[in-house]
Amino acid sequence: QVQLVESGGGLVQPGGSLKLSCTVSGNMFSFLGMGWYRQTPGNEREWVAMMTHPGSTNYADFVNGRFTISRDNAKNTMYLQMHSLKPEDTAVYYCYANGITGRHWGQGTQVTVSS
Repeated sequence: QVQLVESGGGLVQPGGSLKLSCTVSGNMFSFLGMGWYRQTPGNEREWVAMMTHPGSTNYADFVNGRFTISRDNAKNTMYLQMHSLKPEDTAVYYCYANGITGRHWGQGTQVTVSS
């Protein structure tokens, strides 16, 4: 069974940085694509970034060059490096992986941007 575990969330001041990790059980090469969503209370999940294979990445417009998605295949881990964080980036961040049988989700990690 595929499991995704996020880590790296926390409290950061506006303008600060955080690096989220998503460790995957199983072979990451078996996934058709991986990425990140985020969600705030009362709202639907909002897509943040995705990568289909090394070097092919896409970002939501609101990212505006502040976030970078990457992966370390040797560690079975995907990352989301976030810079210049704003209070509106506060959310629970979820990683996902698109497998042959469907989409798999992590449990989420809270990111709070506040002074």
